[in-house]
This record gives sequence, structure tokens and C-alpha cells, in this order.
Amino acid sequence: MGNSVNKVAVLGAGLMGHGIAQVASQVGGYDVALLDVNKELVDRGMKMIDGSLAKFVEKGKLAKDEAQAAAARIHPTTDLGEALEGRELVIEAATEDPALKLDLYRRVSGLVDEGAVVASNTSSISITLLASATRHPERVCGMHFFNPPQLMPLVEIVKGKKTDDETLSTVKEASAKMGKETVLCKKDSPGFIVNRILVPALNEAVFLVQEGVADPEDVDKAVKLGLNWPMGPLQLLDYVGLDTTFNITQVFMSELQDSKYRPSPLLREMVRAGMMGRKSGKGFYEWASAGSTKTK
Repeated sequence: MGNSVNKVAVLGAGLMGHGIAQVASQVGGYDVALLDVNKELVDRGMKMIDGSLAKFVEKGKLAKDEAQAAAARIHPTTDLGEALEGRELVIEAATEDPALKLDLYRRVSGLVDEGAVVASNTSSISITLLASATRHPERVCGMHFFNPPQLMPLVEIVKGKKTDDETLSTVKEASAKMGKETVLCKKDSPGFIVNRILVPALNEAVFLVQEGVADPEDVDKAVKLGLNWPMGPLQLLDYVGLDTTFNITQVFMSELQDSKYRPSPLLREMVRAGMMGRKSGKGFYEWASAGSTKTK
């Protein structure tokens, strides 16, 4: 059995962080501190949570008073010490930048309560590396949610080199309370399970476009109808962010020392051109505006 969790901190109020905070409060019933580096980012995260909760109410999946209670359990802050105070589980959802994350873990380690578990939502950075910046690496593990966390049912739990079983149990129990199914990645390997399979597939879809084999719409249609994916790989790339996927290929190349993970030159070129997908307004598809819906 893991340690009992009543209070959760989510570090990062962005694309994933706000969704994780919402799930922790709405489904898990946890008291949640939501932190980001400035008020604008925290306010944006809270606005996205309010919008998401409103959609659940609109669709009849959540009562209005339940949505209000879920929002009330989330406490926005820009103060790391305040965010960590009394928290048994800290979920880090900061930008996928190793140097930034390592600095954050050093600061967290000096402020977090004794016995607290620190879990990273990273999709590619080594848990063992992140844990090395803390005083208690045995209480650090991966807790990788999928986008959007409010809807996707899976959490990958990742064991670092020094992660102990009690930490894994704590995170498994907390994930279950949040309504998630879990899988255990027994080894701290880049991309864990899902991205190790997914990212090469997305990259291969880009190669198909680059080589003129098919247009993006037909690549997506083929995979949706032929493999029963809910979304085609290139549309998914636009949702995830071409830069995020490109960065993961770099980690794979570096950590696994295998050229089969090299990014398509077209993917690299699009990232350099600022064509990140949905968040920038243009990727393989045109989006009405940054972060909005696809246009023809």
C-alpha cells in the first residue's frame, strides 16, 4: 500500500497541467494547488479549467454544483513554497526542458514535506535524471498522463533507478482515485511505452508527405480507416505540437543511440519555420487561430 494522499500540487498550468489539476479535483476529489511562473499563465490555466468544466455540465456529464465544487478545490498560485505546503503528491507538468526541470526539482526538494511523492508528467525525459536532483530519489517516479487528461483514461507509471515500491503504490492508488487505468514501465526507458511506439509512427507519416507518397489528408484518412485510429497521425501531430514531437525524437536519438529515430527533415524544417500545429495556427493543417479548430 502507498501513502494516503489528500492534497495534490500540480506544477505547471499549461496544456497538460491544467487538465491534470482538473482531474485531480473533479474526479479524485483532491484539494489541488496549481502553480505556474506568473499570474497570467495561472489565470489562463484556470480559465481553461472553467471552460472544460462548463463543457462537462453542458453535455450532462457533471452537475453544475459539482463543477463549481471542483473549481473551488483548485487553488492557483505563483509561489512554489505555498503550492507545496502540506502536499503528499506533487505532479510536475513543466515544459519539456531538462535544464528547467532539474532546477525545479532542486527547488522542490528543499521545500516539499518529508515523505511526499514527486511524480513527473514528462513524456520523454529520464525519471532517474530528474530524481538525481532531489534529496530523496526513491520518492520520485513518472506519472505520464495523456492529452487531454480530462478524457484520456491512461496513466503510465515509470520506475526510476531508485524509485521504491511504496512510491509506485502511492501513485497507482492516486491514479485510480482519479479514474485512470495504469501501466507500469519497469525500466526508465525514453518514451516509456506509448511514445516509444507512437513517435516513430508519427515521424514515418511525415516522411510519407515529404517523399510525395500521399497528401496529409490521405495519410490521415488511411490510418483512421485502415488502423482504426480515432485521429490521423498528422492531425495528431498538429494537436500534440510538432516541436514536442521533434524534441522527443532528439531524446530518442541521444539516449537510444539509434538512427532509426532520426526526425524527418520536413518535421525539422516545419519546426524551424514556427509551424508547430494547432498552438501556432498552422502545421499540416490550417487552424482558424492558434489553439482553435481546424479549417479547410
